[in-house]
Amino acid sequence: MNVKYRILCSTAIAILAATASLAEVRTDYDRTADFSRYKTYSWGKVHTQNPLWADRVKAAVASALATKGWTEIESGGDVSIMAMEMTDDHRTLNTYYDNFGGGWGWRRWGGGFGGTSTTTEETYKVGTLVIDLFDTGNKKLIWRGRASDTLSDKSDKNIKKLNSDVQRMFDQFPPEGKK
Repeated sequence: MNVKYRILCSTAIAILAATASLAEVRTDYDRTADFSRYKTYSWGKVHTQNPLWADRVKAAVASALATKGWTEIESGGDVSIMAMEMTDDHRTLNTYYDNFGGGWGWRRWGGGFGGTSTTTEETYKVGTLVIDLFDTGNKKLIWRGRASDTLSDKSDKNIKKLNSDVQRMFDQFPPEGKK
C-alpha cells in the first residue's frame, strides 16, 4: 500500500507543479483599432506595490515591444502605456491520506480511502499585472493584457516570471485589428 501512496502523491505533485508554473495570461483589444499605424509609445502611470517593480515592469514591456519594432519615446508616443500590479492572498486546503486502509469504496457512513487523513491550510500570494495601451490622440483603450501568477518569496524568481509572463502577453501582438 505504501507504494500506491507514493505514486499517487508523486503524480499529484507533478500535476500541480506543471499547472502552477504557467501564469494565466489574457489579452483583449479594440477590433476597430488600426495597429499598423502605431510605432512609438510613452509611459503613463505605473502603479506597483513595491516601487522597485515599476522599472522592472517597464523593462519587461520595453523588451517585448522592441521585438515588435516599437520604440519608446519620452512623451507624445502614438500609444500611452499604463500598468498596474495587484497582489492578493489566496488560501487552499490540502488533504493527505496516511494510508489506503483497504482501498477505494463507499462505506455506510460516507466514502473515501479509509485510514486517517491530515488537512493543512496553505496561504500563498497571487500577483496580477494589468497593462493597458491607449491611443494617445483620442485617449481610447486599444489593448489590454493581464497576467496572474503565484508569487515566490524569492525576488529573482519573481523577476523571471514577470519577464516570461509579459513576453507571453505580447506573443500575438500587435493584433490584426481592423482591415
